[in-house]
Amino acid sequence: GGPMEVDGDCDFPQFEVASELPRHAYAGQAPAAGSKDFSKTVQREWRLLRRGLPEGIWVRASEERMDLVRAFIAGPAKTPYEDGLYAFDICLGPDYPAVPPSVYFWSYGDRLNPNLYDNGKVCLSLLGTWSGQGVETWNPSESSVLQVLISIQALVLVPEPYYNEPSYDQYRGTDEGRRASKQYNESAFLLTLQSVIHCCRNPPADFADL
Repeated sequence: GGPMEVDGDCDFPQFEVASELPRHAYAGQAPAAGSKDFSKTVQREWRLLRRGLPEGIWVRASEERMDLVRAFIAGPAKTPYEDGLYAFDICLGPDYPAVPPSVYFWSYGDRLNPNLYDNGKVCLSLLGTWSGQGVETWNPSESSVLQVLISIQALVLVPEPYYNEPSYDQYRGTDEGRRASKQYNESAFLLTLQSVIHCCRNPPADFADL
């Protein structure tokens, strides 16, 4: 496969602590105070990630900046995102886990999905950036970075992303909806190819091994 296609048997570790995360989107923010509690919280997050990551998600934590994490999510099969690899930069603020983490999507200027903005914003109810009925919301005693990544993989990178727009769900099952959804998928697929090309030309340093 091409350089951005992910080989299911690759020996790239799913979770690893790197000495640094080059060009991290939140590197310019002042690091969260290194209190003992914060350090314990981060260690707990790392443990959850080390044990719980499903297939198709890779995570790099930073030894130097414990508040920063970078994740790569492979586009699931049978979706317009298949064969794409998507990078997300995550920052655990000083009030974490009382408040959800900040998450930035490396969009390369493209709007691939209703929940992933071209300016890097990730709209997810779990992050408090997306509203909807009966949705997951952040629970400081239970929610985690792992849960955020699984939600992006399962709820955002879906077979028919068109219906992720709250007002479009009413068209599900109609001819109009089917047509619009098919069109959206074709566009998302082309943008995915484009983002793969961008990414091959200018990958985050830790992307290259994937």
